[in-house]
Amino acid sequence: MTITTSFDVTLSDGSVETVEEADAYQQEQSMTTFFRTDGGRQAVDCWAVRVASFRTEHIVAIRRIDAELAPVRQLQPA
Repeated sequence: MTITTSFDVTLSDGSVETVEEADAYQQEQSMTTFFRTDGGRQAVDCWAVRVASFRTEHIVAIRRIDAELAPVRQLQPA
């Protein structure tokens, strides 16, 4: 089973942005940046890929969503 992670970011104007394929986030000065950390690493390091950024002052809430993806089965002809 594969687990995919995304984040729902609620902004001060009431809109909700979904950030797909991000594993982690951290504040970088006035911005909060979401990262993809390939290889199962837990830390944001120099190999992490920036996925999205938002002004920290506009963020009301961040919700992490972990979804399990079932393995794809190939259909066999009858």
